[in-house]
Amino acid sequence: MSITTNGKAHTHAQHAHRMDSHAAQSASHAERAEVIFGADVFSERVMQQRLPKDVFKKLQQTILYAEPIDAALADIVASAIKEWALERGVTHYTHWFQPLTGSTAEKHDSFISPDGHGGALTEFSGSALVQGEPDASSFPSGGLRATFEARGYTAWDCTSPVFVNRNGGTATLCIPTAFVSWTGVALDTKTPLLRSMDALSEQAMRILKIFGADAGVSRVMATLGCEQEYFLIDRNFYFAREDLLACDRSLFGAKPPKGQQLEDHYFGSIPTRVINFMSDCERELYRLGVPLKTRHNEVAPGQFELAPTYETANVACDHQMLVMEALRRVAARHGLACILHEKPFKGINGSGKHLNWSMSTNTGVNLLDPRDETHTNMLFLTVLCAVIRAVDMHADVLRASVASAANDHRLGANEAPPAIMSIYLGDMLTDIVEQLEKGHAKSTIKGGKLDLGARTLPHIPRHTGDRNRTSPFAFTGNKFEFRAVGSSASVGWPASVLNTIVAESLDYVATRIENELGPRSSEAKLQSVVRGVLQDIIKKHKRVLFDGDGYTKEWHEEAAKRGLPNFRESVAALSVISDKKNVDMFKKYRVLTKQELESREHIFIEKYIKQVLIEAETAIVMAKTQILPASLRQQTELANAVAATETANSDAAETRAALDEFLMRIHNLRNAIKTLEETLEADHGSDVHKHAEHCRDHVRPAMNALRDSADAIEAEIAADLWTLPTYRAMLSIK
Repeated sequence: MSITTNGKAHTHAQHAHRMDSHAAQSASHAERAEVIFGADVFSERVMQQRLPKDVFKKLQQTILYAEPIDAALADIVASAIKEWALERGVTHYTHWFQPLTGSTAEKHDSFISPDGHGGALTEFSGSALVQGEPDASSFPSGGLRATFEARGYTAWDCTSPVFVNRNGGTATLCIPTAFVSWTGVALDTKTPLLRSMDALSEQAMRILKIFGADAGVSRVMATLGCEQEYFLIDRNFYFAREDLLACDRSLFGAKPPKGQQLEDHYFGSIPTRVINFMSDCERELYRLGVPLKTRHNEVAPGQFELAPTYETANVACDHQMLVMEALRRVAARHGLACILHEKPFKGINGSGKHLNWSMSTNTGVNLLDPRDETHTNMLFLTVLCAVIRAVDMHADVLRASVASAANDHRLGANEAPPAIMSIYLGDMLTDIVEQLEKGHAKSTIKGGKLDLGARTLPHIPRHTGDRNRTSPFAFTGNKFEFRAVGSSASVGWPASVLNTIVAESLDYVATRIENELGPRSSEAKLQSVVRGVLQDIIKKHKRVLFDGDGYTKEWHEEAAKRGLPNFRESVAALSVISDKKNVDMFKKYRVLTKQELESREHIFIEKYIKQVLIEAETAIVMAKTQILPASLRQQTELANAVAATETANSDAAETRAALDEFLMRIHNLRNAIKTLEETLEADHGSDVHKHAEHCRDHVRPAMNALRDSADAIEAEIAADLWTLPTYRAMLSIK
């Protein structure tokens, strides 16, 4: 069975995506940016212009086939990159990497070196391009490295474009790299991501071989499109609140009369100040080769979203980190602060980062494109069933990949899917899956046309299924949308997990088909064997399919009956990462060793603890130095009012009652502060799991109680005594 494509564009409700080869994507994005904005990306087009023809071809082969780069080639490429960078005012270069902090890291080195004769020259060798040596001692390692073991290495990811990052008046050459220890242990998000992409490609190629892949198909790449939700508030408000500065979310804040009840912010007219910020941010990101596609108001007041087109997974992850950095940096230029926390404001929607995931061959074929007569597309149905099996078999680690202290505030709320990992397929695919379960798929539901009832309006195409925003993992036209990822998260880890579990499932499917086909087979036998394998997968794993409302109590009860795991919060979710089945899987596909995987569980749990403790200590400081003093001033004013009323021989009963009620609120506030302080005194030694459970079971409830007391006071205190910017001001003033 030959796999070919007509190259047509694939679209869905929010933005259009084209499943091109990596080389074509990089060229097209960079070329558009270069023409419009003068791109700061060492793109394929720039390579072709600046490198000798034979060197360019060798480098392209290295990129397309994920092969190591040889030293001689690296020297020539490094020289071309240096000259290109110097023309753009660059004086320093950095190996730009992503340690397990959730952000990026860089150490700048100068191109300029003494020439030994009182002068200077510019140097940049192939070895400097390919490998760097930053200090590794202070990055999170989960026990893999001791503090005194300082040596670490960065290795150039030549499949992700080199770029010039401009900050203020400084231009720095950034070389995307992986980061490992002196012993080769992965200390970053990129190394396992690249490994997982190799694993996915290897197993997907086995599936393509079974179906008779075209000769030009040599690699399958995971592709991502990462939507980004964020909040904007006036920068003055941001700096006036210690909780936003330290925690990126408000720990206190009384509910305003107008939140998102009217739903008038969603897709509304973008405020002038915000659209200027968006345009500025887009220009900066286009220069970096980030292919942004859409922008709009989100549901909550002060909330917005941007979305890019698809890219190869590692490039998309790099670009996602640049997006978050640019949002924060550009916001400051417009007197705004960008908040990426999953739940910065209580009572309104939080923010997510929908991970749109698919697989594409190096010739541009999207393996998750169902085509018109889907029931006849056995390659697509095979890949689809492999994904269904993967999500069901590995729901625990998939849930763990999005676990964090911040995301706990969002998952399961009205704007996010529940913590139960389930798959939404839509009407057409659900019908085909049900047909396959019975033995043979014979038809495909057609979407048809919608007659809108007015002569001036066209008949528009109708999709074969709706979209389900309550599903954590939904099929949306030609890809899966993993909606549970948090807005502040690095997408490298969930993408690595997704690639790995699908690779394991493709391996299972390919092995079964190969074994049942034997050395000689006909087309009829292939079809029969594939149908039998898919039928078996559906019968065993259909429990993970759910097209209904994921928010309802009935679904949670039904999911429990089906045996689907439900890790409602992150401490429980993170504890499964190093379970034996997960250790065995990541080891088998050479994505993470047992030690590397266990270290990540330790790091993620430790980060959970640190985030909760920072929030708790910040809440105590704010309560003692801002909220309690303001409350005491209100108490004094009420007491003076009572005294003045009684001095005037008037009835002060109502004012005294108000004073007594407010005194009780202050009493509750003091008690809540004391209780929270006491929870922080618990000593759990080196047992991070017990410490995390204590933070979940005691510290967070105490923080919530303190917040309730403080918010009740804010709702009654005189406005001139309350020093914190209110929700009403922060969410209304644009």
